[in-house]
Amino acid sequence: MQYHKQMSASDKQSLSLNARHILVPDRIAAEDVLRHLKSGKPFEELARKYSQCSSAPQGGDLGNLFGKKNVDSDFLEALELLKVGQISGVVRTRFGYHIIQRY
Repeated sequence: MQYHKQMSASDKQSLSLNARHILVPDRIAAEDVLRHLKSGKPFEELARKYSQCSSAPQGGDLGNLFGKKNVDSDFLEALELLKVGQISGVVRTRFGYHIIQRY
């Protein structure tokens, strides 16, 4: 008989840090993007329109960041605090200002 470890949903979520983001140069632009999100605009659409990251054409999708060593610590800390489906407030890093979505 083979033993298969069954992972709970929370265990799987802890191994998954899937993120999208929108990177803008200043807080005012980030707050403007947040207003658009709160009014119901799709995250991916806003990322394609406003983000200055190379991930913009993919809707800001960064994929799974779990275990990645080159992720900004402020970004990672904000991402880890989010539950799947949540969107952050404005997060400042050395690269600029981000709005982060965990998925």
